[in-house]
Amino acid sequence: MTQQAGKLITVEGIEGVGKTTNLRFMVEWMHNHSQPVLATREPGGTPLADDIRHFLLADHNEIICPDAELLLMFAARAQHLARVILPALHSGKWVICDRFTDASYAYQGAGRGLPMSKIATLETLVQGELRPDLTILLDAPLEVALERIKQRGKLDRFESEEISFFERVRNNYLERASREPHRFRVVSTHQNEEIVQSKIVAILEEFVAVHAN
Repeated sequence: MTQQAGKLITVEGIEGVGKTTNLRFMVEWMHNHSQPVLATREPGGTPLADDIRHFLLADHNEIICPDAELLLMFAARAQHLARVILPALHSGKWVICDRFTDASYAYQGAGRGLPMSKIATLETLVQGELRPDLTILLDAPLEVALERIKQRGKLDRFESEEISFFERVRNNYLERASREPHRFRVVSTHQNEEIVQSKIVAILEEFVAVHAN
């Protein structure tokens, strides 16, 4: 893949850590600072990828095996990259994506127990050399995040997982962040929203100062 003009920022974390709210805040902040930005999400981002998302989140009479789940995630990602992310990056926009491949390592790797080598192979196949320029990991104690999930009402297939599943996912996210401190910034969302967003602003200001034209 050719070098992109824009930057890819991803927002990661388990369910219930406030990704939707804070991603919306990030996009608004970018707009207010005259930075061309595109917000998107995974799985999804295109009509076809959204169809795969709906299939993955829905309950089925037949259990989806972990390998099938992983392949569906990357099928949606390939379409998302081709139709949305790469064109935006090449046009000079910054892309803020709600989850990306770190989620595959956390959910299908640590959560489902699939070998990380399988995910790494698909990552290279689908993305080439493309990796996020910045990843903001939103984190909260497991019991806090799960309590927030319960307040949503009907849960999807992932939200209905056991506590041990989310514990593995969260631990993997934190491990990845500790291994790649140059890319990850961890923000605790178990505090006042204004404090959370002030920390996000500090991260964005630092990133923009280095990368903005």
